[in-house]
Amino acid sequence: MERKAYPYATHLDAAFSALEVVDVPQLVAACTDRWYNQTLCKVNDSVVRLGVMQGEYHWHKHNDLDEFFFVLDGHFLIDLEGRTIDLGPRQGYVVPKGVVHRTRAPERAVILMVEGAAIVPTGDE
Repeated sequence: MERKAYPYATHLDAAFSALEVVDVPQLVAACTDRWYNQTLCKVNDSVVRLGVMQGEYHWHKHNDLDEFFFVLDGHFLIDLEGRTIDLGPRQGYVVPKGVVHRTRAPERAVILMVEGAAIVPTGDE
């Protein structure tokens, strides 16, 4: 199956190794993309990713892996079929595997995502 190209800056390489300070403020300050996703580090079979976002992502799902979103700064929305989860700073939410969802940030938001290292950020389908 051929993957669609999406207008998101997605960096799957881990920016930091074990025993290294993870400098989120520096990455956020340097970000000029409207939808930026950077893998910060790997923890066992999972990764921690930084998102700096404004606008909306496309509808998608992950067939085999859950996805956790945690808002550091701003206002972040997760659309599910039939409802919207509205998150502010220091709030998080798990989207279970197989659930179709779309994320949105009306203004610039900074979030962390924790998910399986094998997850494809744009979705499985």
